[in-house]
Amino acid sequence: MRRPQLDIQLKTPDQIEKMRAAGLVVAEALRRMREAVAPGVSTADLDAIAESTIREAGAVPSFKGYHGFPASICSSVNEQVVHAIPSPGQVLRDGDLISIDCGAVLDGWHGDAAITVGVGDVDPALLKMAEVAEDAMWAGIAAAARGAASGKGRLTDISHAVENAVRKGGRYGIVDGYGGHGIGTEMHQDPHVLNHGRPGKGPRLVPGVALAIEPMITMGSPRTVELSDGWTVITRDRSMAVHVEHTMALLPDGVWVLTAPDGGRARLGELVTSRQPADSSAR
Repeated sequence: MRRPQLDIQLKTPDQIEKMRAAGLVVAEALRRMREAVAPGVSTADLDAIAESTIREAGAVPSFKGYHGFPASICSSVNEQVVHAIPSPGQVLRDGDLISIDCGAVLDGWHGDAAITVGVGDVDPALLKMAEVAEDAMWAGIAAAARGAASGKGRLTDISHAVENAVRKGGRYGIVDGYGGHGIGTEMHQDPHVLNHGRPGKGPRLVPGVALAIEPMITMGSPRTVELSDGWTVITRDRSMAVHVEHTMALLPDGVWVLTAPDGGRARLGELVTSRQPADSSAR
């Protein structure tokens, strides 16, 4: 089924189960890359880990070949916000921040998630920024779950919750023009999910909606510029940036964070659907 106007694809619970399988592939790839991050490791090394993990699971990297993108991950370091291309020449150094965005498609269904990881000994202020971004992401997901449960939720409730959490966390720039998106049989679908805005606007949050929620914040200006490679987006003032993301879906009895190994249970508690086992240690 598709909702009119924005062409929002609503998923059945069984289809969301298939998206969960793709999400767990992404989660495992990100887990392995997080463990591998260290001074001296290149972003191409991380890309190789991602591709091998995804293909071992019988899935295909969503990013590779997407509009000509040449790799399986986006590996954005320091002032790079999103979409940076992995390279053997980009070697991580002590004190760097790297945002790793990864996607996989399994049996025709997509999962998409991102993490920000400190390399070696990192300035605590930068680690705090990454923590604020993650808290904001979870605030947005919680707002979606509560809105769907009440029957009154609208898309921009997510945007508002993300913005509020960032503002409470400190003086950060919220990157404009980039944000989350619908996801399902394509990696990017309607609707676009901004990381700022007034609540109560946009499509209703109903069971079957699946979204990637992805705050991107900076230590300085929120303004960005795209480099000549046609992909890499950096902060205009060269301030450090972070990016985190999870894929989530709304079901009749709660939310399911499809790219979180525990389905979101640790952060969201009873807001999580019963399809995610309460004891998720097996995941």
